[in-house]
Amino acid sequence: MKKTKINANLKGNMAFEMQIDGHTLITDTVIENGGNDLGPSPKSLLLAGLIGCSGIDIMTIVKKMRLDVKDVQVEIEAESRDEDPKIYNYIKIIYKFIGTNLEYNKLERAVKLSLEKYCGVAAMLEKAVPISHEIQIVEK
Repeated sequence: MKKTKINANLKGNMAFEMQIDGHTLITDTVIENGGNDLGPSPKSLLLAGLIGCSGIDIMTIVKKMRLDVKDVQVEIEAESRDEDPKIYNYIKIIYKFIGTNLEYNKLERAVKLSLEKYCGVAAMLEKAVPISHEIQIVEK
């Protein structure tokens, strides 16, 4: 079993500086919430983790499928509820694939394999919030 260990120190006010696998990351909150806006919020990083996790899976799969994907742009939309804890009501991921002769069915299969089988972040989040997706293709 692989263990993950992250060290964090208070950077000042509400910001935390973390060491993650040799990389430094700062999380904070916006000024309106009492922070100094020194870095992204933890909830935004959660969504970024979902993009990274599914994106890596999808690129691994499309390379095996020999699809000519030149670029992928990913956008996430998530709505938080108003009451505490301010969890997400839903998460929608929009994948825009840019390439030549891209087959929608193969891209859909790659996305579904990632979100339903391989991406651990999606598997954990799906237990708490519905995740939907959309695929767009731009021929280039």
